[in-house]
Amino acid sequence: MSKCLVIGSSVCDCLIYTDVLPSREGDAHISNQKMQIGGCALNVAVTLKGLGVDFDFLSPVGQGMYGDFVASELAKLQLPIFRVEGENGCCYCFIEADGERTFLSYHGVEYSFQISWLENFDLNEYAYLYLCGLEVEEATGEELVDALTDFKGKIVFCPGPRVCEISSERITQLLSYEPILHLNEQEVYLMSGQQELSAAIEYLYAQTHAPVVVTLGSKGVLAYDGEWAECLSEKVEVKDTVGAGDSHVAGMLAGLLADHNLRDSLQLANRVAGEVVQVSGALLPKEKYLELRLNET
Repeated sequence: MSKCLVIGSSVCDCLIYTDVLPSREGDAHISNQKMQIGGCALNVAVTLKGLGVDFDFLSPVGQGMYGDFVASELAKLQLPIFRVEGENGCCYCFIEADGERTFLSYHGVEYSFQISWLENFDLNEYAYLYLCGLEVEEATGEELVDALTDFKGKIVFCPGPRVCEISSERITQLLSYEPILHLNEQEVYLMSGQQELSAAIEYLYAQTHAPVVVTLGSKGVLAYDGEWAECLSEKVEVKDTVGAGDSHVAGMLAGLLADHNLRDSLQLANRVAGEVVQVSGALLPKEKYLELRLNET
């Protein structure tokens, strides 16, 4: 049962590069802009595909200009296209000179969920299921969390920066499923209410009794599953950080699905994310994914 189900959004990312974001009422020139397919779940799916992982992808694609763009890009990536009624949204990604990004998102049906969409998926086939907090936050997030009540595999939950916008009841229900938590340093403080890193991680582990994985940017990753695991990252030149967390969790999943232990899976995750931050956007060339795969064998 070495297979993963990825549930979540595929969106049109509008990447806008500027030296620094202007203040309110300010004015600035941008150095470059482009449109490309994105979304947390899409980034995970493309990375898993590139790393040769067996997975299925459930990602609703809406209508309109952005929905048509996403459908066209999914076809190029040879990923399934699941069209639904309603407008597809987009994400404006403002990227400053140091590579840090700021998102302004217009959410459409790509973040929604209906339990009927799972009719063609046998949840018993999957060892892991990827889930993002952005979908859980939506009005249909309650239906999504309820649909996973009897899931027998392991959920990998990425709460995201808006974790405080998810109802406490929904978070409590999801944590009762004992998911692996994958989040960054800011998010672990928000989710735990703690102000010290190890205390925040241990607080969440006490609720899930499953690995808690915290990415620390250039410092690597710290994880706890009853024992501490710290994996440092190699220093690289950062172009932007779009999709860094998504690629990291996908690398971790690839390792776990290959029966690697947590530490080895996180080392692979660091390598994948380290490659992604060196390019514009979240997706790597096919040959780079192949290189990462060859280095694992």
